[in-house]
Amino acid sequence: MAGGAQEQPRSRISALADPSGPAPAGTHSPAPAVRHDQRAAASGAAVGHSRTEPSFGPSAAGHTPVTEVSERPAGATAYTIGTARIGPSAVDPAHAANAGNTGNTGDAGNTGNAADSGDFALQRPAPQTPAPKGQGPEVPGAAPDPRTAGLAPGGGGGKLCVACRAGRVDTDGYCENCGHAQPRERDHMEQELDAVAAVSDRGLRHHRNEDAFAVSATALPDGSPAVVAIVCDGVSSATRPDEASQAAARAACDVLVASLPRGTHPQQAMRDAIVAAAAAVNALAAPGGGGDALGQDAHPQQNAPACTIVGAVAAGELLIVGWVGDSRVYWVPDDRSGPAARLTEDDSWAAQMVAAGLMNEAEAYADERAHAITGWLGADAYELDPHTAAFKPDRPGVVVVCTDGLWNYAESPDEMARAVPSDAARWPLRSARALVGHALDGGGHDNVTVAVLPFAVARQGGGRS
Repeated sequence: MAGGAQEQPRSRISALADPSGPAPAGTHSPAPAVRHDQRAAASGAAVGHSRTEPSFGPSAAGHTPVTEVSERPAGATAYTIGTARIGPSAVDPAHAANAGNTGNTGDAGNTGNAADSGDFALQRPAPQTPAPKGQGPEVPGAAPDPRTAGLAPGGGGGKLCVACRAGRVDTDGYCENCGHAQPRERDHMEQELDAVAAVSDRGLRHHRNEDAFAVSATALPDGSPAVVAIVCDGVSSATRPDEASQAAARAACDVLVASLPRGTHPQQAMRDAIVAAAAAVNALAAPGGGGDALGQDAHPQQNAPACTIVGAVAAGELLIVGWVGDSRVYWVPDDRSGPAARLTEDDSWAAQMVAAGLMNEAEAYADERAHAITGWLGADAYELDPHTAAFKPDRPGVVVVCTDGLWNYAESPDEMARAVPSDAARWPLRSARALVGHALDGGGHDNVTVAVLPFAVARQGGGRS
């Protein structure tokens, strides 16, 4: 979350249901409990944009905007993203075998080909032992041995300063020569799998990175791949927000990687993952959860560790998203001939005021409470209300899962589509780096985290496009 820095104004957040109809299911009361992040104090000058765009799907004549799927997966509905038919299809978890995307869901013992999800940190390069003299050529300009690269000369074993490249780094993380503070492990993190990549950066204004991510891949019971991307954003005004985001990301990814191969419907698995993430964050405020020096917090419910969460799962023909808070998922088609779309709805004070019809967008976003979040994970959350939705893209594209550190600089779907490189589906890591760079070029007021997940669509007659 941004802290103490001016943010870009946010555009109108459309109601998920027809604004002329009843309020959507799950709408909170007009005066909900809110979590005031530090960014709320800096948003008083922000005024909502006057433009209006749908949050979901196309708005061309003859096409109904895609509305939020009920959080109750038993009534799950999939929607087509693009200009093709938008409407329900059979994805009820109770009849998942007929959905064509989860295989033999009745076989609970079939665990598929699950990937190991125990390590979500950026992997270090494998050590390369130099060949003994006389047993291998010494290649001029070859990459240095990673065991010694970055070490100070003289055999002292200390790390070399990244700024002056001359002094050793002391135990406090500062260069003994120039005094430059060294970057910490979480200041910039990257991870790439075959089907998804993620990058997280501290940004230009924060003293630490309070975001976290987890990406993984597994298989459904029928052997088809399932790809997972989870992004969490620590609430800066809470205690230990960096721990909260990391715990939530790991817990959610663990649940998804374990449950999808067993045949759990992806939308139910996403909901279970968010519940598990909330439990992991709540545990940080419990006795022994890392509070004071004695391992206990005197008042665990007061200013407890907190974060938001957003995730996406590509499973068969379905794209499942889930979230609590104001991190987002965007859909960007590869050929850009169809419209981009935002697939999530913020849990924020301004969004609820507009959705409830109590304020227009200009009034809501001019209010000092505009960017206060109304949903988060943490022991002091007034309720846990996971949102999930299922979509069925009708063309290949990429799914962008990100914190507000990115979307503050590319808020509308069209703006995000322009920021996403045209070859993102082919080079997801390079694209994630480019999106982080876009946010840093815009000012980098917040931590920036983004996962890029390419989504292929089955061709007519079989195969994947």
